[in-house]
Amino acid sequence: MSTYMPKAEEITRKWYVLDAAGKPLGKVATEAATLLRGKHKPTFAPHADCGDSVIIINAEKVVLTGKKLDQKKYYHHTGYIGHLKEVSYGTLMKTRPEFVIEKAVKGMLPDNTIGRKALTRLRVYKGTEHKQASQKPEVREF
Repeated sequence: MSTYMPKAEEITRKWYVLDAAGKPLGKVATEAATLLRGKHKPTFAPHADCGDSVIIINAEKVVLTGKKLDQKKYYHHTGYIGHLKEVSYGTLMKTRPEFVIEKAVKGMLPDNTIGRKALTRLRVYKGTEHKQASQKPEVREF
């Protein structure tokens, strides 16, 4: 018996819609990362990019448990000396909720070319409308 090795031309990709309304950020991010990576498929191989495309809607309605809205911070450096900026997740959720979900999913993907390629197949929207209706995505419950 031999081990199955998926080839690039054999991989079929599907589109999934995840509704983030009322669900914890971590649960939404893990489900999206699993679908983007392709770990839900029986033909998964860690060296091959066999994941699907994911659309996340209702990003502004995602829930952060505990006191994370006030205590959790996002840090970035501008490149200038002493210019380390910090923003609370409460502020980020009001201004850019899509960024919060993208950052959570990015942290759950591998730090290599497969992870970077998988992240390009992620689409996050604030409201319930999305632009990928022509791809006929199927709703995924989790």
